[in-house]
Amino acid sequence: MTHHDNYGTAAPASPATTHQENIKGFGTVSMRPVVPASDADILHAWVSQERARYWGMLGADRARVHEVYTYVDSLTTHHAHLVHLDGNPVALFQSYQPEHDPVAECYEVQPGDYGIHILIGPPDGPNRPNFTGHLLGFFLTHLLENPDRKRIVAEPDARNDRAIARFVRAGFTKGPEIELPDKRAQLVFLNRENYRRTF
Repeated sequence: MTHHDNYGTAAPASPATTHQENIKGFGTVSMRPVVPASDADILHAWVSQERARYWGMLGADRARVHEVYTYVDSLTTHHAHLVHLDGNPVALFQSYQPEHDPVAECYEVQPGDYGIHILIGPPDGPNRPNFTGHLLGFFLTHLLENPDRKRIVAEPDARNDRAIARFVRAGFTKGPEIELPDKRAQLVFLNRENYRRTF
């Protein structure tokens, strides 16, 4: 999770923007900033399920989810986006500047580092092969369109073998395990020159 109080700086209100891509054989994927007032219900439904236990909000009620994402929305250093596939919400993608996050206390942040968190929503509708791979590729490709982002950093829960394996398949390499305020995490890194979109 990225709800680390006292990190980041206040952001002015800004209009929603949308990034969209038509992925052949998969569908149209779009991404827009989370709107806490209208998205809290679906986010709460996702994070309160046992399958999302590593997200760290299993016991949170809707009001807490709204509070967390209202806080994230106020920052210039942390961002939350709701991802849709063919118009249906399917994932939550978050990004952050590591130097403005508690993770900076656990590893040596390099210029051009950019952090991410990914939560895939529960399955809904027909099975689509490589579902998570397509969404992760969409997100990484979008992030790396900015040439200032030299390395993508993620820190999934160290117990979340599935997420760690997914990052490794996407080209990330494992770093050390670290102790964050709310979890023991496995650092993984993706250098932009090593990124090859697989889907």
